[in-house]
Amino acid sequence: MDFDDTPAETAFRREARAWLEAHAPAKGGPDDFSTGFLEGTMAEPDHIRLSKAWQRVLFDHGWAGITWPRRFGGRGGTSMQAAIFAHEQARFGVSVGAFAVGIGMAGPTIMKHGTDAQRERFLPAMLRGDEVWCQLFSEPGAGSDLAALATRAVLDGDEWVVNGQKVWTSSAGASDWGILLARTDPDAPKHKGITYFLVDMSSPGFDVRPLRQMTGSSHFNEVFLDEVRIPADQVLGEVGGGWACAITTLSNERGLVAGGNRSSDTAALITLAQKLGREGDPVLRQALADCWTRQQVLRYLGFRAQTALSQGRSPGPETSVMKLFAAEYLRRLGNAALELLGPDGMLVADGPDAGEWQARFLHAPAIRIAGGSNEIQRNIIGERVLGLPGETRVDRDLPFRQLARADR
Repeated sequence: MDFDDTPAETAFRREARAWLEAHAPAKGGPDDFSTGFLEGTMAEPDHIRLSKAWQRVLFDHGWAGITWPRRFGGRGGTSMQAAIFAHEQARFGVSVGAFAVGIGMAGPTIMKHGTDAQRERFLPAMLRGDEVWCQLFSEPGAGSDLAALATRAVLDGDEWVVNGQKVWTSSAGASDWGILLARTDPDAPKHKGITYFLVDMSSPGFDVRPLRQMTGSSHFNEVFLDEVRIPADQVLGEVGGGWACAITTLSNERGLVAGGNRSSDTAALITLAQKLGREGDPVLRQALADCWTRQQVLRYLGFRAQTALSQGRSPGPETSVMKLFAAEYLRRLGNAALELLGPDGMLVADGPDAGEWQARFLHAPAIRIAGGSNEIQRNIIGERVLGLPGETRVDRDLPFRQLARADR
């Protein structure tokens, strides 16, 4: 594992830092929009408006899509350069979270599995910040077992007609496009009868219903599809071959979730403990030390992934290790924050740091589900990293129509 930048990477980091210092708002300044959205302290429309404006600045100056080919509007750089820029950008008061599904998940999937026409249509618009995307994957009966999804798509001429329900869809009401998994062949085994669609969220037949979270925000939504029509040329990959596209999307999602926490989290909490005069509390000190240690482990896991990128290798199932570790770290960080705040921890928007730590404590459980639950990550680690025997899956080769389901 390499911990130090190469000379070329050092030069790139200096260039990125200098540009950000000239164009990005300061962390903690009046224009800072890097925090608050997921935690429920910033309205979604405001967050998306600011994110779109910042994404356009990145695009206009050649910093959007660092690894993407130039013909799609990217920089044509390396994966290591993208990791360096993300690290430097995290030091400023900006966020590109509104484009996590589009640029971070849908974009790489379209690059790998899409047609030339699909790449030309969707990729540049993502990088410019013109369009926000959402992910229409999970269902009430298909969460951890995503391949059990029952949303149905039937071909009618040159269009697919889709009926079903999705849930836990982030920013569905604010999205322009969605990546959708639907079953097109109920007589095939569950992994083989799924097709991956690119769907216009303004299409007739969508009913988006916000889900109120305990943070007070409605980042997640349930989405009902009633006779939604999708043109046949918006199928990504092969009809019935959507699971391969989904794996590409999910691998990218896990890396995003794991890398989504800020490296200054524990340091900020330690600073708050000093400000409140509680740095001498032995129990609290132990909790803060535990968080700091876990933050460093997560940082080094990130170095391992960056080393692979620097050497031209793609990180594999170890992204599941990062995602699982990040979920546990954020849980412990939230607990330590509430222990530090004491009675102030019962306040929603008051107290030290304007209620940010309370909101983050409430948001932490969502990370244990997002991008695949902790239990799914442990299965992946056991089977694909450690090489342990896989679980018995008696339904893998059965036609989906024959599977016993509570919602059938």
